[in-house]
Amino acid sequence: MNEHSSIYDLAVVGGGPAGLSAAIAIAQSGANTVLVARKSPYADNRTTALLGGSIDFLQALEVWPNCKDQAAELRVMRLVDDTGRLIRAPEVKFSCDEIGLDVFGYNIENRALVAALEGRAGTLTNLTRFDDEAAAVSPGDDAVPIVLASGKSISARLVVGADGRHSLCREAAGIMVRRRDLHQAALTFNVSHSRPHQNMSTEFHTPHGPCVFVPLPGDRSSVVWVSEPKEADRLTALGDEELSDAVEARAHSILGKMRVEPGRSRFPLAIEQPAEFAKARIALVGEAAHVLPPIGAQGLNMGLRDAADLADIVRDALAAGEDPGSTAALGRYASARRPDVMSRTFAIDLANRSLLSAFLPMQSLRAAGLHLIGSFGPLRRFAMREGLAPSWRASHATRSVTETPTAQSE
Repeated sequence: MNEHSSIYDLAVVGGGPAGLSAAIAIAQSGANTVLVARKSPYADNRTTALLGGSIDFLQALEVWPNCKDQAAELRVMRLVDDTGRLIRAPEVKFSCDEIGLDVFGYNIENRALVAALEGRAGTLTNLTRFDDEAAAVSPGDDAVPIVLASGKSISARLVVGADGRHSLCREAAGIMVRRRDLHQAALTFNVSHSRPHQNMSTEFHTPHGPCVFVPLPGDRSSVVWVSEPKEADRLTALGDEELSDAVEARAHSILGKMRVEPGRSRFPLAIEQPAEFAKARIALVGEAAHVLPPIGAQGLNMGLRDAADLADIVRDALAAGEDPGSTAALGRYASARRPDVMSRTFAIDLANRSLLSAFLPMQSLRAAGLHLIGSFGPLRRFAMREGLAPSWRASHATRSVTETPTAQSE
């Protein structure tokens, strides 16, 4: 299919990391694919801790070699109870070598990851790109017409909604969303520091949420500081020197003298759960399909699993001569994603609630649970493996891009 064709097997709407990954994986599965997304520099300096199978998936997409040198290895994860409460949990450390791994994963700036994804997308001959936005999406019986902001019309048998938490595709499919405001906000920024991080991610648990320091290349770390909205506003308004002092104090100077780098983002936290993962020839991935607080580095990792599972299902459907947008194919996608998303959402919500609770029995249970994980090896190793990827999920994250011929590069 050439770039002037208007009917495609698949259309991906949205050009963030999840959307780009989905477009590449689906194109590599053999589908004639179109990506509708503006080509624009990534807007901020937020980072993502890519865990477990996410690296394998990006390797299979031929993306990881082009950005690995801009990422920092994650070898140890440390949890510190800094609540100051009467009942506090013991410190817990998770080390990758305890489960036979060289690394848990890598932390990378999103703009570096997106640049590598954009580069790979541009090499695939059966992936057409429209540097545009979707203005209207109208599901039909046999295809989904999409009207672009430029006025051009295209259509696809299946549309992948990777257009974020305010998804036009999700709205067009008539999928309702359950949203719960967490009354917390996250401030994100990067820092340089005088002491090496030794590839250790440290998460301080405070009465209002976690403050996490995640390694970046060199003596640098990314910071995700969760607090009450008013406190997040106060921190955001601080000058660089004041914020540098504040974050060093929050970290108890474990990384020495800190200097805040330019660029910071503040965003409210919520949990969003769509009632369905797919409907009316539209499948949701990334934040269109799930929104979680930045705890446990699960958000984009789940988005990449969305993309991998969907590419598997599309490949199998096309190989069997099946319509990839059929009710049966969409049902398989929903069945593949529901257990992962629901279990992760429940676990993260429970962890956040237990941290915020001032109820003494809840504090006791949380402290006892972390003590058990820290002191009982088999449970600690199970927790590490589950944190990387659900154990019940079949090891097929890269199957759709390794068992079928790769689309030819230009």
